[in-house]
Formats: sequence, structure tokens, C-alpha cells
Amino acid sequence: MELLSFGKTGWGDELFYATLMTIAVSITAMLIGFFFALIFTPLKLSKNKFLNFVANSYTTVIRGVPELLVIYLFFFGGSGAIMYVASIFGYFEYIEINAFITGSFSIGIISGAYSTEVFRGAIQSIDKGQFEAAKVLGIKKHIQFFKIIMPQMLRLAIPNLSNVWQITLKDTSLISVTGLVEIMRQSYIAAGSTRDPLLFYSVAALIYLILTFLSMRLINRLEIKYSRGF
Repeated sequence: MELLSFGKTGWGDELFYATLMTIAVSITAMLIGFFFALIFTPLKLSKNKFLNFVANSYTTVIRGVPELLVIYLFFFGGSGAIMYVASIFGYFEYIEINAFITGSFSIGIISGAYSTEVFRGAIQSIDKGQFEAAKVLGIKKHIQFFKIIMPQMLRLAIPNLSNVWQITLKDTSLISVTGLVEIMRQSYIAAGSTRDPLLFYSVAALIYLILTFLSMRLINRLEIKYSRGF
């Protein structure tokens, strides 16, 4: 167990900080995903064919392409795209995107595609009478959304959002290719240095299971809270 101790002789502190990095990336990616979902969910439900096509293209492409490929596209293509835009304004130096930003944004886009479908399904599950009653009462659309639609949408969406969170949490293991030191990257480094891959990959699996278990406990509490009265 000396290899897992904290201090100069062990890898415990490195794995701890890597776990914090994994949590930080997961939370940031989920928030980015919610932002994308709030944009694309209305487009999915729109009667405008063009807007509907844009939203369907986003969810279909992102969910149909392997997550690792999405990360590669943003990691290797992101700098190139920014450098191209910068060259238009006369800046020709190399621009490197921060690994944390790249990883969080790429996973956030993936999370957003799944969250969009979850929110769409949740809104379509709300009784149409709710919308009709709000319209008859003359309630403004933005008030309808925040006071009537969103609370009911969250209640219906939380069980499926838990699955999106699990996907997001596990997808953080893929951003080790960007050089960001999260659980998988740190386990790989420790395994290579000590030549004991079984130990460190087993510890990585245990950490992911603990994070999953704690996440499910928290999500279950949220589900109970938002389901009061039903």
C-alpha cells in the first residue's frame, strides 16, 4: 500500500488531485451541455423546418460520432481554426488551446446532444393542457417557461439526466489524450513509473465506482425532492 500513500514515496496525492480534476471537468462539461441543450431544445420543438434541421443535425452527428473522435476534432482542429481566424486579422503566431478548456468543451458538446434529447422528451411529456391554460391566462412566454414548463421538465428529466451525467463522467477518461492529468492519465503515468498497471488501473476503476455511487445518491435525492406531490 506504500504506492498509494500520500507524500514523496506514494501516488495517493497525485490520484487525489487527478480525481478533483475529473470532477471539475465533468461539472464544467455538464454546465456547457445544459447551455447547448437550452439552445437546441427549442429548435428541436420548433415548427420551422430549417431550425428543426439544424437541431436534428447537431444531435444526430454528435451522438453518431465516437466521443474520442469529437475530442480529437476539437483538440487538433480547434487550434487550427482559431489560428486561421487570427491570421485574418494579421496574427500568425501559434495558438494553443488550454487542455482543460478543450476537454470540457468537447465533452460538453457531447453532453449537450444527449441533454437536448432528454429535455425534448421531458417537454413533450408535459400535458398540453398546461400550455393551453397558460395561454388562456395571458401569461407571457418567458414566464411560462421558467414558472410552468421548466419545473415540470426538470422533474421528468432528472432520471434521464442521471444517465447523461454517468456518460459525461466516464467520457472524461478519454481526454487523457489532450495531456490533461485526470484519473486515467494519472493512473497511466503511475503504472508506467512503477510497472504495476494492475494496481493503479484497479484503483482508477474503484474511484470511478465511488464517484458513480455518490452521484447516484445525490441524483436520487434530487429526484425525490422534485417529485414531491406526485
